[in-house]
Amino acid sequence: MSSSYCNLLYHIVFATKGREPWLTAAIRPRIHQYLGGAIRSEQGIALVVNGTADHVHILAKLRQDKAISKIVGEIKANSSSWISRAFNDAAGFASQEGYGAFTVSESQVSRVHRYIENQEEHHRRVSFLEEFKVLLKAHGLPFDERYL
Repeated sequence: MSSSYCNLLYHIVFATKGREPWLTAAIRPRIHQYLGGAIRSEQGIALVVNGTADHVHILAKLRQDKAISKIVGEIKANSSSWISRAFNDAAGFASQEGYGAFTVSESQVSRVHRYIENQEEHHRRVSFLEEFKVLLKAHGLPFDERYL
């Protein structure tokens, strides 16, 4: 085959440091826009970005020639720096060190998209920690609760 064809879809999740509620409703739309731009700067396509005061979800189509760890690291570092500069009351903002990145099949894109769009409603019933544990279990990933 003379060409490469890839459809690499990821559900990326990361939290604020200490899960502090830095991402207030007033600034969240600008942060989500920035994160979408950060995905584009990595030559990816952000399908949806949303979250709550203490974490972010991104559904993105990413390139096959870039490591997911590098992309997420760049996005988190750049957005943390920008948030600290752009918002007076977020001068000490930082993201938590780790993240979750889960592959998504094309057949599940609309389901994951809706799930990310409805984060506010979802988190009226479920905490971020419980949500993240469900994601880890659904993807067959072992974890130690001490490190969540």
